[in-house]
Amino acid sequence: MGSRMRAVAGSAVFLVFVPGIIAGAIPAVISGYRLEPALLGFEPFRWLGILLLIVGAALLVETFSRFALEGLGTPAPIAPTQTLVISGSYRFVRNPMYVAVVSLIWGQALLLGSPATLLWGVAVWLTVHLFILAYEEPTLSRTYGEQYDQYRANVRRWLPRLTPWTRD
Repeated sequence: MGSRMRAVAGSAVFLVFVPGIIAGAIPAVISGYRLEPALLGFEPFRWLGILLLIVGAALLVETFSRFALEGLGTPAPIAPTQTLVISGSYRFVRNPMYVAVVSLIWGQALLLGSPATLLWGVAVWLTVHLFILAYEEPTLSRTYGEQYDQYRANVRRWLPRLTPWTRD
């Protein structure tokens, strides 16, 4: 099996087990997928939830595909990409995969009116944020050096740029 096929297979397995559990199974257990009254009694939150689910799902597929097909690796630290992935949605925000996962959780929380699921999303975001600070950014800086440092200086961690970043 070629390196591209291994990367696609590894990314697919990781997608099912990690985001599938964190953004799918756990919110399902928390909310029971029951439609409760809208959060704060504000029905438009449900529409925002649907929007977050659509954007989060599209972003998750795009980022996983990009890791496998361009980076020839997976999001799993044990099988990282061979090249730094800074194209597609990564030109707007440094962590679109994590943004996608949190968007899926918060989308479910808003759609279903589940405060507990909303809190789960906060816990996931905080955990990921600390992982990024303690492990991911230092590792990427050591691995890719100036290339990553330039990228990090130009693309924010969580808030997307309005225009796509391009290398000078």
